[in-house]
Formats: sequence, C-alpha cells, structure tokens
Amino acid sequence: MQNKVLTIIQARKGSTRLPSKVLRDLGGKTALQHVIDRVSQSRLTSEIIVATTINRADLPIVKLCADMGVSVYCGCEEDPLERYYQATRLFGGSHTVRIKADCPLIDPEIVDEAISLHLSSDADYTTNTLDRTYPVGQDVEILSKQALKRLWQSAVLSSEREHITIYIPNHPDLFKISHLKCMEDLSGKRLTMDYPEDYELLRIIFDNLYPQNPDFRIKDVVDFLSKNPELERINAHISADSGVQKSLLEDRVVALSN
Repeated sequence: MQNKVLTIIQARKGSTRLPSKVLRDLGGKTALQHVIDRVSQSRLTSEIIVATTINRADLPIVKLCADMGVSVYCGCEEDPLERYYQATRLFGGSHTVRIKADCPLIDPEIVDEAISLHLSSDADYTTNTLDRTYPVGQDVEILSKQALKRLWQSAVLSSEREHITIYIPNHPDLFKISHLKCMEDLSGKRLTMDYPEDYELLRIIFDNLYPQNPDFRIKDVVDFLSKNPELERINAHISADSGVQKSLLEDRVVALSN
C-alpha cells in the first residue's frame, strides 16, 4: 500500500492526576475501549495499534487489546517518543496518526478529515491542536515516517520525549505543517479525561448519550452541552495544556542512545 496509515493509541495505567484513567468505566466500557471502537470507524486508517509500556501494571491493557483483537506494542516506559517510534517501525507505517487513550469522545470523522488533509497537502505534520478550534479531547496528530524519525533522532528535552510532538512547534522551520480547522470555534470545550473533574463530566455525557446511540458524534455532545450549559463548569477551571506546562517546568536534557 502506497500510504499505509497507522493509528497508534497511546495508553498506560500510570497517571498521578487520575490513576488508571484509560480503564475507567464510561457507560459500561472502559475509556480505552471507546477510543478503539471510535477509531475503528475511520475509513482512512489502515491499522490500529495500542502502544503501552513493559511495566507489569499495564498488563490489563495488553489483555484488553487481546480480547478485542487489536495489535499492541509494549515499549520503553520512560520514553514515550521511543515507544511511539519503535511501534511505527515494527508495523511499517508510512504515516502515523497519534491518538491519546484519554480522549474517549474522539470522532472518527474528524480523524478522517485530518488524514485526508495530511495526504493531500503532502505535510510532514498535520494537527488540530496547534491552532486550536476543536475541543480538547478531539486531538488528532499525523506524522510522516520521515518527520517521526527526525523527532526521534533530534528531540533531547524530556518534555519533547514525553509529549512526542512538541519538538515541532519548537522548530517549525524544519517541518511542513498543515492545520485542521473547525468551522465553529469549539476550543473552549474540554472533553478529555485527565483529572477527576474531567471524568465526572464524561460520565454524565456517556450516561445520557451512549445508551440511545453508541455512535454519537461530537455534534451530539455539543448539542447536549448547549442544553445543559451548567455541566461545562465542572472542569472549566482546568487549562488545555496543563500537562505540557508541568513537563516544561521539569524539563531536562535526555541522553539519547540512538
């Protein structure tokens, strides 16, 4: 296949802010199951891989993937970029879609829009996160094989290894970047699962929408919240990039072995 588009879902149990968040229940399924189910509906994804760690604590993730028939890669716990790069090498992708397992509302139609833009624009990196118009939790990032290899070889700050793609906005002259934009600015909405407050909001959304329509889309979530605006106050105090900011404060240079 000329353009083998891998989708790699990053998932691990370790989280200080919301322990075992990817295995928490939402409407009778784990958050990770919802992400896999939703990404599986993408028309342009060639293969889905869950990338987790070699830590024994992450064995439940491996079992869940085995039960669902989804490929899994277990790699370096301390270096997410290494894990991500080696998973792509193993499964042979020419382009890789990065999806985080704490985004259980990810919309496959948005994933396909991003893939289509990435391929048609011949970009090194395509995203809807740098110039944000989509809600937090609808994050899609796509890297060409060459761009990912450059990140793996060049990123030396711990924040760049942990968050995988922030080397790119730190060095924008080195990459051709395409930005996916939403027709309506929904950047103020927070629909990810990183803090207890996020989980509280997502539980309410799934309890109300999932039983009637398991394939509900982001437009259905927006409609539901517009009718219940008080719900968005549950996690409105959390900044969009709180995890990245914490990493930047703790930054250090990492010695690479490649």
